Amino acid sequence: MHNLLFSQPHKFKVNFHQLNADKTEVIVVGKKEDRRRITTALETKGLKAKDTVKNLGVFIDSELTFNSHVKAITKSAFYHLKNIAKLRGLMSKQDLEKLVHAFISSRVDYCNCLFTDLSKKTIKQLQLIQNAAARVLTRTKRSDHITPVLRSLHWLPVSYRIDFKALLLVFKSLNGMGPSYLLDMFQLYAPTRSLRSHQKNMLVEPAVRTKCGEAAFSCCAVKLWNQLPEDIKNAPTVGSFNLV
Repeated sequence: MHNLLFSQPHKFKVNFHQLNADKTEVIVVGKKEDRRRITTALETKGLKAKDTVKNLGVFIDSELTFNSHVKAITKSAFYHLKNIAKLRGLMSKQDLEKLVHAFISSRVDYCNCLFTDLSKKTIKQLQLIQNAAARVLTRTKRSDHITPVLRSLHWLPVSYRIDFKALLLVFKSLNGMGPSYLLDMFQLYAPTRSLRSHQKNMLVEPAVRTKCGEAAFSCCAVKLWNQLPEDIKNAPTVGSFNLV
């Protein structure tokens, strides 16, 4: 299955509307050989596919590696972090931490559900941003181990923040606090005969055949949810789910 995504507001030839060529970008997601074939077909229609497009502040590439997006986050985060470091002698640690969350953490966390199946190498790049922010905030040397520093700040490492965000969206959806389009992705597992797993609030894992399918939120989020202990799945409120 191949995905054809349109980035930026666009209009179709409906009700006398037409595509605005200056504001419309096309990207083809799939295997390299298939992308080449579809791209050629699009060019005959006057549409030129791009390798990377930007939508809602996220750079999406044709292989869904998000390398361009992570590169943009890194550049912006270290620019702001350099300026924040200059204010360490003028502000309290509490106020500095607010700046870090506003200019650094917010960028790393933005749309991080898209990162649920990224490579360890890519996640490491995001983790380096968080590590640098923690060192600036606590005046920790680069030679010191970062794990105790993150623990003292009560900051989850990036990979755990990504998983937690996905799980929180599943929890809210299953408990009527999320949008309906997310809830439609999930189906409670109902065995044909009485089994202990029937009592574990399990979800049906979708069958996928491609790497892109495995990286989809509907697949990764369900796998993460099914691995949670029963008491966490049955948390009575969002607050208690956050504290577990």
